[in-house]
Amino acid sequence: MKNGRSAMFGALLMLASFFGATPASAQFWQCAPFARMVSGIEIYGNAGTWWGQAAGRYDRGQTPQVGSVMVMKPHAKMRVGHVAMVSGIVSDREIKVTHANWSRRGGVERDVRVVDVSDAGDWSRVKVWYASMGDVGQTTYPTFGFVYAKSPASQFASLKGGANPRAALR
Repeated sequence: MKNGRSAMFGALLMLASFFGATPASAQFWQCAPFARMVSGIEIYGNAGTWWGQAAGRYDRGQTPQVGSVMVMKPHAKMRVGHVAMVSGIVSDREIKVTHANWSRRGGVERDVRVVDVSDAGDWSRVKVWYASMGDVGQTTYPTFGFVYAKSPASQFASLKGGANPRAALR
């Protein structure tokens, strides 16, 4: 009888895992799908492939613009790169980005600080705000540059003030 209950419990546990035991409001975001959603830039695949995929489809450059997506190269532990939408310009060497899956696994961070630390001031190397430090981290990340959205990221406006990222889809 004891083995029967254990088998039944195991079967129920497996069944629950198929349907997901997390609340419907929980969302685990990867950086690329989140950046695509908030920027309107229709590129799919790992973040490190966005720069190449954008060629001929979107304008690209080395100057941040609100609504553009900063594309970080694969680097060390960040094997597939990272993408983040530019949500504000602070100065010629500092921007704010809104992105997912950076310092909070699967989480969204809004208007966090990114500093250009490249010698030439061309945004080829950056430091990014990291939650546990409460400031930009110590690691310098190489970037490809910025992919520019074809139209202003009006959908980003719905994210201001901490709204749910899914609201941008409605």
